[in-house]
Amino acid sequence: MSTTEDGAAEPQLPITTPPPGDRPTEPWTRRSSGQGGDSRRQDPHIPFALNTAAAWSWRLLFVLIMAGVIVWLSRPVSTILVGVAVAALLAGLLTPAVRWLRKHRIGSRWATAITEIGLIVVVLGLLTLVGQQLVSGFTDLSDQVVAGYHQLMDWLADGPLHVTVDQVDQAISSVTATIKDNSSQILAGAASFGSTAGNVGEGLVICLFTLIFFLLEGERIWLFLVGLAPKSARRAVNGAGRRGWHSLVSYTRIQVFVAFVDAVGIGLAAFFLGVPLAFPLAVLVFLSSFVPIIGALLSGAVAVLLALVANGPINAVLMLAAVLLVQQIESHLLQPLVMGKAVSLHPLAVVLAVAVGTTLLGIVGAVFAVPALAVLNTVIRYLAGRQWEQDDAIRTEPFRFDWEIAKARKKSLKQKAKEKLREEAQPEEQTA
Repeated sequence: MSTTEDGAAEPQLPITTPPPGDRPTEPWTRRSSGQGGDSRRQDPHIPFALNTAAAWSWRLLFVLIMAGVIVWLSRPVSTILVGVAVAALLAGLLTPAVRWLRKHRIGSRWATAITEIGLIVVVLGLLTLVGQQLVSGFTDLSDQVVAGYHQLMDWLADGPLHVTVDQVDQAISSVTATIKDNSSQILAGAASFGSTAGNVGEGLVICLFTLIFFLLEGERIWLFLVGLAPKSARRAVNGAGRRGWHSLVSYTRIQVFVAFVDAVGIGLAAFFLGVPLAFPLAVLVFLSSFVPIIGALLSGAVAVLLALVANGPINAVLMLAAVLLVQQIESHLLQPLVMGKAVSLHPLAVVLAVAVGTTLLGIVGAVFAVPALAVLNTVIRYLAGRQWEQDDAIRTEPFRFDWEIAKARKKSLKQKAKEKLREEAQPEEQTA
C-alpha cells in the first residue's frame, strides 16, 4: 500500500480486467489477432509480411488479367477505338481554337465547322506539298544516288575497311537471292498493307466524325458519363477525369511543339547540307516525334542514310552531327523545362511504356503509351490524395460564355412569352 505526502494511506482502486474482445492490443499484433480493422483471422504460423505480399500479388495478378482481357476484347474493334482516341487528341489541340471563335460571338456549330475544315485544309495542303516534293525530288535523287554510290564504293575500297568491289557485288547478289526466296512473304506483306490502308481509311472517317461531337458537345458527353457513376462517387470521377484530360491536352500540345522544333531543326540542317527531299524529311521527323525516344532515333537514321546515299560519307557525318545536336537540345532543354511541367514521368517509365505498348499494339501502342501513362499517373495521384474534397473548380454544367448564356436566356424568355400568348388564346377560342 502506498502513502501520500502527509503519511495517510492512499486508497487502492479495484483492479478490473477488460473482456477479451475489449482488451487493447499492440499495433504489430492487431492484424494477426483479427483486431484493428481486419476482422479476418489469419494463420499465426504465416508471417505478416508474407500475408501482405500474397494479398498484393493476387490483386495485381487480377488487374493484369483484366487488362489482358480488355486488350483482347478490343482487338476486333481496334480501328474504331484508335479513331476515337485520335479524335480525343485532336479535340485537345483544337479546343482553344473553338473557344476563341465562340468568344468572338461565333456559334458553337459554326466554330466547330470552321475549325475542322481548317484542319482538313492544312493536312491536305501539307500532303500535296510533300507529294510534289517527292515527285520532283526523286528525279534529282536518282542522279545523286548513282554518284553517291560510286563515291561510297571508292571510300570502301580506298578507306580503312579495304572492301573490294567483288565483295560488294557478292553482298548485293546475296540480298537479291534472299528477296527472291522470300517473294511469297513479300507479296503477303503487300496484301496485308492493302488491308491496313483500308483500316486507316475507315479509322480516318470515324476520327473526323467523332471529332465533330467532341468539339461541339464534349463537356455534355463527359457529364453524361459522370452521371453513370454512383452518386457518392460522381465528384471524384468528375475531378479525376478533368485532371486526366488536362494532363492529356498539355502533353499533346507540348509534344506537338517539341515535334515542330525537331522537324524545323533537322529540316533546315538537311536543306543547308544539300540533302534531297528536305521538306518530306522534316514532315517525317514531325510525325515520328510522337513516338517518344524511338521515333527520333528512326527519323534521324533515315536522315543520315539519305545524306549518305545522296552526298557521300562526309555529308552523312555532318548530318549525323546536326541530328545529334537537335536531339540533345530536345533532351536537355525542351524535355526538362517544357515537358516536365506537364507530365511527371521518369525517362525509364517512358521507355518501358513505349516498349510495352509496341509489343501489345504495335505502332498504335507506341504512340498512345506515354499519353495513357500520363493520364493514369494524374488520375491515380488525384484519387489517392482525395483532392476532389478541396477542388472547387469541378463543374457540373457545360461551359458557356456570357453572351451564350444571355442568348439562351433571351430564347427562353421568348419561348415563355409564346406559351403565355397561346394560353391566353385558348379561352377566347372556347368562348367563340
